Amino acid sequence: MRVYHLHLILEKPQPEEVKKVIESSGVSADGKKLILVTAHRRENFGQPFEDICSGLKELAERNPDVSIVYPVHLNPNVREPVYKNLSNIKNIFLIEPVDYDSMAHFMKESYIILTDSGGIQEEAPPLGKPVLVLRDETERPEAVEAGAAKIIGPHSAAIVKETEKLLKDPQEYKKMAQTISPYGDGKAAQRIADIIKDLYPKNK
Repeated sequence: MRVYHLHLILEKPQPEEVKKVIESSGVSADGKKLILVTAHRRENFGQPFEDICSGLKELAERNPDVSIVYPVHLNPNVREPVYKNLSNIKNIFLIEPVDYDSMAHFMKESYIILTDSGGIQEEAPPLGKPVLVLRDETERPEAVEAGAAKIIGPHSAAIVKETEKLLKDPQEYKKMAQTISPYGDGKAAQRIADIIKDLYPKNK
């Protein structure tokens, strides 16, 4: 259902808030590559978040031709380290949390996604977006097994190394930028309904 719903959303016009961020980040005008970041999980609170921020900072400074957009979760365990470490970096754009429709459009516009979100690990592969998982393990291994996602953990060195590999090596990017749906195509509900109709026709 997620995949089907995602494509319905992307058929709608891009929300104004997404347009504004995209334009201010230079992605549209300057052709910069957009890296979307979402990180908020409890297991990353504390030092792991400091390490994530350190990796993002180094990545931004080493690659001025990318724009990093990070909708920052409202939890103070997330906001405090993120704003402390990343507020004054010109190609990192810290924005308020966005609704699902806006997130879908940000995913569509992104070149690479760094996330600890399980939902985004499901939604990014059908859009052909490589996912670097900011966790040491995942409960959604299907995308990893399919090659569309890679577990790198909340580790600064890995964040820089693996993201730069995708930015600079077209072959590595192509391997992960697969338009696949390892979790199904979102049409299970309709198939179930059709089977039930066949089993219990109205005129039977």
